[in-house]
Amino acid sequence: MSEIERTVETTGSDVEEAVAAGLEELQVDRDAVDIEILDEGSRGVFGLGAREASVRLTVKAQPEVARPAEPERTQATRTEAKPQPSPMPSGAKPEMAKSEQEEAEEDKVEIAREALLELLAMMGFEDVQLDVRKAEAAPGEKDVPLVYDVRGPDVSTLIGHRGETLAALQHITRLIVGQETANWVNLIVDVDGYKAQRAESLRGLAERLAEQAVRTNRRVILEPMPPHERRIVHLALRDHPQVTTESIGQGDRRKVTIIPK
Repeated sequence: MSEIERTVETTGSDVEEAVAAGLEELQVDRDAVDIEILDEGSRGVFGLGAREASVRLTVKAQPEVARPAEPERTQATRTEAKPQPSPMPSGAKPEMAKSEQEEAEEDKVEIAREALLELLAMMGFEDVQLDVRKAEAAPGEKDVPLVYDVRGPDVSTLIGHRGETLAALQHITRLIVGQETANWVNLIVDVDGYKAQRAESLRGLAERLAEQAVRTNRRVILEPMPPHERRIVHLALRDHPQVTTESIGQGDRRKVTIIPK
């Protein structure tokens, strides 16, 4: 199949959910798309004035066509005498830019940590431990978000019904950091490893239900899930030799179907 530009516009309760919905629809990893935030949305006050976030995702063009041209250039440069001092300065600049980028990333990490700790203190959670780590990368994914894992007494109450309170806390943290850095920030707020455990159980469930679909030669429909959880199931079975997956339904009732090949 030739690579053609694909673009989708999706919505969600926040930017991350809208992005997850777009990635699920395109069946690609985050690193494979350019993300344009059309509307950051708003949760409103006590549900009033709420507005969904919307994003536009465009699959990046694969730069594979440019690669065959490189050997020709190296051959061409060999035939010329020795005009090769120019690559040296151009190679030095990216390293400088990289160190600046690393500093900016460190600033974001600290801003997010302080914002989240301040929010937790306002909610009465002062005696907490905040661990920061890289999320587990999906296959081929380079833009891996940082996970801020909150641990401490009674923090499980921050999860809420089906993770709704946790989603709101994450959304507010992202808004604060985005405002401070003038950039949308991809970070995950977790509590006692709840999201990591949920992701692991979803992968196990996907594998078991895929076996069931193959054994019975009948499609299996999972319960409704938010976009980021549906994406976990899609990615878990993406390379499965005997099943494919697709999402069906609308809105909050959208669910993954596992289909035997």
